[in-house]
Amino acid sequence: MTVEIGLTDGPTNTQYASLAALSAHYQQNSCLEPLAQVQMALKRRDFTPVDKLVQVLVSILAGCETVSEVNTYLKSELGLAQIWGWGRFVDQSNLSRTLDGLTLMNIEQLRHSTTTIWRTHSRTVAHDWRSYLWLDFDLSGLPCSPRAEASQKGYFSGKKTSVDVNWPGSAPSPIEKPYGRMFFQAIDTPVIACSRLCRGQKMP
Repeated sequence: MTVEIGLTDGPTNTQYASLAALSAHYQQNSCLEPLAQVQMALKRRDFTPVDKLVQVLVSILAGCETVSEVNTYLKSELGLAQIWGWGRFVDQSNLSRTLDGLTLMNIEQLRHSTTTIWRTHSRTVAHDWRSYLWLDFDLSGLPCSPRAEASQKGYFSGKKTSVDVNWPGSAPSPIEKPYGRMFFQAIDTPVIACSRLCRGQKMP
């Protein structure tokens, strides 16, 4: 399969160009083939049960937060559907009925299939454990703006961490002691550090 990405003067083929390229990659490398292990007792008309499961995944990657948004996001995306060999995307009501029809056995099969997928393509599993595995994450709780999209009031248990602690300007500064040992002393807060830099003053 060859995917061409470019600009045209005609109507838009798809507004999900990056998702189209990712879909082609999934197709070429049979990344989602383990989903065929989910044996659902559903009638096949235009789409197989696996097709519908894949379309649920595609809808998530397209930004749908609920199944009810599938028609809004993907109904007109015929070009994106053709990458998967479909003439169109399944109606959201059909996808909802498919998910409702999953039995406990189907859910266990789906869990096994997704585990197989991530184990096959996970870079962590293929990591050379003779060296370190660096994980970059931040556990500090920071306040969220009330104007942020889908923001909710957070809860932080225990002692609150001051914002200054995570600011580079307030990081400890090494100071030389007379006997040659090093100790650290906290210096500027974010406000003081920014004001110094804006006025062109040197940091202490």
